[in-house]
Amino acid sequence: MDDLRRRLREASEAHQPNRDAMLVRIERGMARSDGPDRARSLRRRKQASWLKVSLATLAVAGVTGLGGLAVAAGMQQRAPQPTTPAVAAPTGDTASATPSPRASTAKPPATASPTPSRQPTTTAAKTADGPIAARGTINRRSIIYWAQNDLTIEVAQPLTTLTVEVRIAQTGGVQYTGEWRTEPADEFTFSVAPADGFLVYRWTLKPGQTLSALQEIFAAQYNHSTGTRDASKDTFRVETTVAGHTSVVWGNFPAGS
Repeated sequence: MDDLRRRLREASEAHQPNRDAMLVRIERGMARSDGPDRARSLRRRKQASWLKVSLATLAVAGVTGLGGLAVAAGMQQRAPQPTTPAVAAPTGDTASATPSPRASTAKPPATASPTPSRQPTTTAAKTADGPIAARGTINRRSIIYWAQNDLTIEVAQPLTTLTVEVRIAQTGGVQYTGEWRTEPADEFTFSVAPADGFLVYRWTLKPGQTLSALQEIFAAQYNHSTGTRDASKDTFRVETTVAGHTSVVWGNFPAGS
């Protein structure tokens, strides 16, 4: 027994004990002792010892396995799930189609131009109608490169509407240089613009104004090509409305300037 204890103590103090070698030594020691009861007791102890070792190993393995499962589950819960951005696949010919500019359907803004006046149906002049009468002359101060057409209007009664138009034919180099009239300027609106081969001068009595003068002169001034200009193609037109009746006069200017 002393030898057995010594061996056990040496085995326990060893850095890395060998359990199988210890059990072999125990068997050998017990085999040398007397009595079958002692041998049976040793076998039972050996079996109990192996059972404890097996149970301990199974327990450690179970704990380790459960711990690993728990760790794996935790990592699986914490790990972010990769997401794939959804990309809309082109359909039909949209993948290869190149955008092309479309022609605009918007119409350009209209350019202000003089409203065409109603021209007389005959070439004969009509110089008087109702409360108005008119005649055209070439101002005596006109020269070889500049001229002034004067339109004199006779008024038989006060007028609340009046439109006066003088058309200077584009006979060459005709350009606007000015205009004037005997009534104050703030009583009329004025415009000048080219139209249909003419330079059109237009005066319109403003709403709320009354023309009470017995005679009114409207003058159209312009440059022209050097030389004697033929003004016979220049025309005038005057229109007024009194008591619902519209009166219109028209005519031409004399040829010489």
